[in-house]
Amino acid sequence: MKSNHANGSTVIIGGGLAGLVAANELADAGRPVILLEKASRAGGRAQSAVKNGATLNFGGHALYRDGALDRALKRYGIRPSGSSPAASGFAIWRGALAALPGDPLKLAASRLLSWPGKIELARFMTRLRRIDGDAIPRVSLREWAESTIREPMVRHLLYALNRTATYSADIDSQLAGAALRQLRQALTSNVLYVDGGWQSIVDRLRERAVRAGADIRTESPAAAILHESGRIAGVRLADGSRLDAPGVIAAVPPAETLRLLQDAAIPSLRRWRDEALPSTAACLDLALKRLPAGNRHFALGLDQPVYVSNHSRYAKLSDNGTIVVHAMKYTGSGSTDPDADLRQLELTMDLVQPGWRQETAARQFLPHLTVVHDQPHIGRSGPPPGPEVPELAGLYVAGDWAGHREMLADAAAASAQRAAARLVQ
Repeated sequence: MKSNHANGSTVIIGGGLAGLVAANELADAGRPVILLEKASRAGGRAQSAVKNGATLNFGGHALYRDGALDRALKRYGIRPSGSSPAASGFAIWRGALAALPGDPLKLAASRLLSWPGKIELARFMTRLRRIDGDAIPRVSLREWAESTIREPMVRHLLYALNRTATYSADIDSQLAGAALRQLRQALTSNVLYVDGGWQSIVDRLRERAVRAGADIRTESPAAAILHESGRIAGVRLADGSRLDAPGVIAAVPPAETLRLLQDAAIPSLRRWRDEALPSTAACLDLALKRLPAGNRHFALGLDQPVYVSNHSRYAKLSDNGTIVVHAMKYTGSGSTDPDADLRQLELTMDLVQPGWRQETAARQFLPHLTVVHDQPHIGRSGPPPGPEVPELAGLYVAGDWAGHREMLADAAAASAQRAAARLVQ
């Protein structure tokens, strides 16, 4: 086997958000680092596709203001432009649209809620700002809501808002404290729809890491993580060559990490893999020549796990006036029927934007997009994963599945920072 000592570099496997953040952290610390990405470009699910002049993310993406990723970007001098969506919009209930009670005036006029429901919703929204997620017992969001909220419609609204904040429909497994903490962040700090799509974030993270000294290699799949006597020894590449390295950050899911370890007996990784609760979605991403119903920019399903959002109202996503609309169905962790999901999303668009088909300039359908490979849930038997893999000195993990108190892209960024910091120590 051809050996390449690589000057004692740390090797990062995976060029998604977690891998790119880890590369920046290590390069800033003066550590030599090699990032291996099997695809032709870095970014993973944070990439964007340009179709007919419109930039389409892989499903609706939002940057949580003052979250772990936002704070990391600011520290790197990367400040994505864009703006935050308004709270107003429409609710989808029993096949019809109704005004979503996004402010006190709309709440008072809402036809969705009885007067007791309006009072309870207002009280809950006030209470949410003070809820300590860490103090809530380890129960599911549904169990917490059923014991805390009396009005059924208020619970429907909670579950719908939670889906948009956590990108998860698994309310029977989702950890209540973590979900409420994420919902509070979404409602109080808001989110940013990013000009140029998330590809602009990926490109700037990659460029910055390279300027800082990181060696980022695309089309370079890792074949195996090498270890000897309980310690990391390096990485074997698909071409048979070897990178000797004292430390490896696996910025890929636990199942992939185990495969690279050739199914070595690593109990912690096996537990993280076996107990993971992935979150998935079916995404219909559209570029429209015009918006048929010009006042309908956002719609949220209450009795079905769907949403529609006009991201072009808040972010520049085309140079020719094309409007980018994302429709999403939160499919949770169970099996799905792609054809049925597509029909449901198209019917949802028929309701929100009748005539949209005639205005479509480009579209992409992602039937089973993995939102995260794990999320905080009641089925975990131990502490959150990482950053170390305790059975193998020098092996660290990062990714959207390795959050401690974070979720989504913030979990990817925070876990990458933890892994890099521990490795440097």
